[in-house]
Amino acid sequence: MIKANNLKKGNIVDLGGQPHQVKEIEVQTPSARGSNTLYKVRFVNVVSGQKVDQTYKGNDALDELEMERRPVSYIFREQDMYTFMDSENYEQYTLGEANLEDKTAWLVEGMEEITALLLDGTIITIELPAAVDLEIVETAPALKGASATNRNKPATLSNGITVLVPEYLTPGEIIRVNTENGKFMSRAKS
Repeated sequence: MIKANNLKKGNIVDLGGQPHQVKEIEVQTPSARGSNTLYKVRFVNVVSGQKVDQTYKGNDALDELEMERRPVSYIFREQDMYTFMDSENYEQYTLGEANLEDKTAWLVEGMEEITALLLDGTIITIELPAAVDLEIVETAPALKGASATNRNKPATLSNGITVLVPEYLTPGEIIRVNTENGKFMSRAKS
């Protein structure tokens, strides 16, 4: 059991017999005397990807599920099935595209630092690293003096996603992109 005021992003709890992962927590502290602090929590069903919003008082208890976390690397895709290999015991896990939600766009063959979440030895979903390094394959030419301004231009990355990048970046450069919101973070360190 875990109390609502101890929930953290990434915790997995049982809601209605299904595993749900905490994605966002918003704390509301009413100013009236005697009122309780409320915790608005957005969960995502680990199996179906469906979002659920719930509100709890600080002392409300939830059933926390113990998920095994294993480091894996992405090795290949076959139709709509994605195969991952355990980095420690080399066991392979396969997940369907539906279980990966919008994470598939960030997967690059050979990618490491992925965490697989297993429930009773069965892979349920994966957690991507916070950021990935990708190459810019297409963007407008760099403008002279562009580093002095704070304007952005669209750039297509090697995975096919388009993100806004500073004007001084050119095709062929490697950039770091946030996997949660799909935004440019910085140039990748070489």
